[in-house]
Amino acid sequence: MRSSAVLRRAIRGVRWYVRELTDESAYDRYVAHLQKGHPDAEVPSRREFERMRTDRQEEDPRQGFRCC
Repeated sequence: MRSSAVLRRAIRGVRWYVRELTDESAYDRYVAHLQKGHPDAEVPSRREFERMRTDRQEEDPRQGFRCC
């Protein structure tokens, strides 16, 4: 493999890792889930998804107290 190909592959790997670590890819997984299991369902916008996710976390007593 050429060094530029190795570098691109490394960058893709780091990007994937950071997205998974920060849960940036959660929306992508949710959209894929809806399209596969519920093809007629309306796909929420990224903003709507994040609002639903935040509301669900705040309603869950296992999450504990959030100050901010």
